[in-house]
Amino acid sequence: GTFHPVCSGQILVLGDFPWHCSFSVELTMAELWWIYSKPVPADGRELWTLFLQCSCITAVIGGLFYNWMFASLEYSWHLSIAMAISFSLLLLLTLFLVHPARCVFTMIMPTLGTKQGRKLLFSTCIMIAVVNITPNIISNIKTILQVIQCICKNSSDSLLNSTALLQKVSWEFGDAVQEATHSIYKPMNGHFRFSLLQNSSLIYQKMHLAGEKISREFLSVEALVKDSVRVANRLAAGFFMLYLCFESTWYLKNYLTNIRFDNFYITKKLERLAIDRRAAHLLVGSSKKLIRPTGLKLSREEVVLCLVQAMLVTVALMLMLVLVAMDHFAFSVADTAVRKAAQFSAVPVTLSIKYKAEIGIMPFLYKLFWRPSEALLLSDFNRTYHHHLIFSSARCRISPPGPPNPSVLLVVGLLFCILYGSAFLEPFARRLCRGIAASFFQGCEEKRVLHLFRKLARRHSREQNSAKGALDGQGDGWMADTTAQASATGSQQSIKVNLDIDIFSQVRSDRIRGNSLKLCQERFRFYIRKKILQGLPSIGTGCPGQW
Repeated sequence: GTFHPVCSGQILVLGDFPWHCSFSVELTMAELWWIYSKPVPADGRELWTLFLQCSCITAVIGGLFYNWMFASLEYSWHLSIAMAISFSLLLLLTLFLVHPARCVFTMIMPTLGTKQGRKLLFSTCIMIAVVNITPNIISNIKTILQVIQCICKNSSDSLLNSTALLQKVSWEFGDAVQEATHSIYKPMNGHFRFSLLQNSSLIYQKMHLAGEKISREFLSVEALVKDSVRVANRLAAGFFMLYLCFESTWYLKNYLTNIRFDNFYITKKLERLAIDRRAAHLLVGSSKKLIRPTGLKLSREEVVLCLVQAMLVTVALMLMLVLVAMDHFAFSVADTAVRKAAQFSAVPVTLSIKYKAEIGIMPFLYKLFWRPSEALLLSDFNRTYHHHLIFSSARCRISPPGPPNPSVLLVVGLLFCILYGSAFLEPFARRLCRGIAASFFQGCEEKRVLHLFRKLARRHSREQNSAKGALDGQGDGWMADTTAQASATGSQQSIKVNLDIDIFSQVRSDRIRGNSLKLCQERFRFYIRKKILQGLPSIGTGCPGQW
């Protein structure tokens, strides 16, 4: 349907209700931002609106602050609640009473997308890795040690059983020796003496104590690592938050005191100023050096900065991948050790004893006659004993290996995606900070726009003077009889160049003037909305309907 810029009754009649709702929401948000960015509220309504805005912001930030302290920094819940309430009350008073502090706090939000925000995300990634990945690595190492302990325990038990077999062998061998020798020639009466340690519980106790000592050392190392990283993460998070506030304050201070700081944008105020002074061609000639704050164009310095930040994020990602690879490697080794230990078969041990007892009859006579000696066989002992060495048992208490947590990897991956995105969105976050500062301090923004316009005008004047000097130097070399003709030709060329520039500038000026007309219409709509909210009976626009 048709639209009258000041007659909202036509919108309702013609049925453009969705457009009207979106337009009303846009005007309401613009008015709320206008009240929020004003230094002093104009009346009681604006004062209460500002208080409600600050209260809502404080409630949201307080909840996030509590969750950050309790979940990420691992403080106790009562300390987190007390700190969140105190911080929320202090923040409410600061936002409501101090206008520059309100601006600094608002600039902190886009500053989270810059280097300081990435540092906070880095600390969060480190905390997640330490709390979730490091204990899993230590648990898998403990599983490997339990497998080794089980193998040592079973092998020692099997060796003790083998000593019992040796005792049996010694008794049987002694009996065979005693039977083969006459009692007159026995050097002693009895069997071979074989010392056997029958108390196997002592060995088990010593091995258990050694295992407990190793477990205590691992637990102490794990607790020390957790506590150290937790304290370091808390200190780093506090430092980064303070530095985040400092960086926003530093930007606002430079914005207010240094008129050349971050002042190379083609804003709408600069376009309107150029149109009012009939110098729209200045913006056309400087389009390569100036950028629009709402555009996607990046300067060369901004591109280099983005690439450097992306490289730093890549280095941090490589370190995190090393830790993740260690987690997977520890799990793989622990899982293989548990499976192989369960598949250990008994090792057969065979003990063979061969004993032959002979007696020679006058062996010296056989030597005198060069005859082979003959011996009388008294005993032939040839026996084989079998035993099995067992290295594993189902009675061993082995904790199962812990696989890597895929949810932790997913969270860390998402955080690094955000880090890469923030590395390339840092220039746009800086532009948003400039827009916030310009909205809070409009008088300073007008001075900065005027300074940039004068700078562009001086640059354009120098370029024109240099071009004019080049044309004058070229004209001095002509002959006297062709001076008039050359001057006429130069004038025609100058007129043609100026005509081309004027035509291009006129097109550019018309486009900028059209944007300015749209902006004026939006301002007029906002003005009408403001008057409606103030409850004026009529504005005098000539539109039908009762206001």
